[in-house]
Amino acid sequence: ETGVVCNGALAFGSINRVDREMARNLAERLIKSAKASAKAFKNPVSLSQERPEVAKWSAEEREDVEGGTSEWIVERLRELDSVALENSSTLKNRYLYMGVSVEEKYVATSEGCRVWGRVPRLEFYGVLTSYLEGKVAQRSIQLGEAGGLEVFERARMLDKVAYEAKVLDRILREARSPRVDVGDVVVGPEVAGIMAHESVGHPQEADRILGREAAQAGESYLKPEDLGRKIGSEAAFVSDDPTIPHSFGFYLYDDEGVKARKRRLILEGRVNEFLHNRQTAKYFGLQSNGAARASLFDKEPIVRMANTYVEPGDYKKEELFEGVKEGIYIRSFMEWNIDDRRLNQRYVGHEAYLIENGEVKGMVRNPVIEVTTPKLWSSLDARADDLEFVAATCGKGDPMQGVPVWTGGPHLRFRSLRIGRR
Repeated sequence: ETGVVCNGALAFGSINRVDREMARNLAERLIKSAKASAKAFKNPVSLSQERPEVAKWSAEEREDVEGGTSEWIVERLRELDSVALENSSTLKNRYLYMGVSVEEKYVATSEGCRVWGRVPRLEFYGVLTSYLEGKVAQRSIQLGEAGGLEVFERARMLDKVAYEAKVLDRILREARSPRVDVGDVVVGPEVAGIMAHESVGHPQEADRILGREAAQAGESYLKPEDLGRKIGSEAAFVSDDPTIPHSFGFYLYDDEGVKARKRRLILEGRVNEFLHNRQTAKYFGLQSNGAARASLFDKEPIVRMANTYVEPGDYKKEELFEGVKEGIYIRSFMEWNIDDRRLNQRYVGHEAYLIENGEVKGMVRNPVIEVTTPKLWSSLDARADDLEFVAATCGKGDPMQGVPVWTGGPHLRFRSLRIGRR
């Protein structure tokens, strides 16, 4: 992949073979294209000045991921299928996928940057569907980390699939419609993570704020002048960090050669930082915070999340329930929706329970939370200390780019939310 900035215009192109003559021809075509389109750019493109890094880095790998042959993968999938069936009498349909990959990138710029990076990954995706007396329950499971074949054990894939199979049985046999209309809501790390990713990470991507994504993945309810805007309670802390060891979205340098660091998106309920590449950073008069990622060699690096999560707090999980008179505990979600400005959103519970007088009671079926981003984060009053992550694939761009990420957080408590029924 090659990108050029010429006369205030940006042009990208790619070749799939390392050939000096092909590379020279590509560069010439891109320069010609940029010059021809420069007049169409209302705001000339320029890039922030960054230190030209020279580095070689890689994610930790104990068991060579390239040892993940088709036979090894099939055997692991058989184990996962067996453990699912052993733990559910209602499980009828299973879709199971496992894959290994190695992402190697070399970033070189005319400014002197030379960065080589390598990230091996192992991931699992499954859909379990159960039936009982005309009722259906379904669960999607995605697990993944950076690393080698050891990820299968480290991510506890067998245990997690067994647990989810049991939960499907319980939902069909025990869950009842929630009877709470307005109440406190405790959510698990999986739900905290999707909330952080969708209602904080995406709207704080600077290219989205500047309007570039409007015709592709949508807009943002935030404006360039909204740094410092209060959108949540003092308990709201949300970050994005590519450097977390073993994380699915792990990297130490982004695809523009900028050194990665933790990004503090929300601090004490206030918008603290946007996600930037070099182009958006220049517009804001800042340095890039290393958020440029491309999914493949022939895709343009654009502003992306890595591992977005709610920061853990000081409470124990049990203490969150003690403070609830009447409410709902949503441990995991079945589905979510959010508008293209990332303002109005909806979360439907999968494994969920009634809370009465501080005690977690029987299961409830598919409670629904519909809320705006400011209302959601303003209702947050307590964060537990049990930080956990879930693997996901984040989609953005045109053509679409799916990149590996983690979402996560601790258990959270929200006060006085409207609780609907699906």
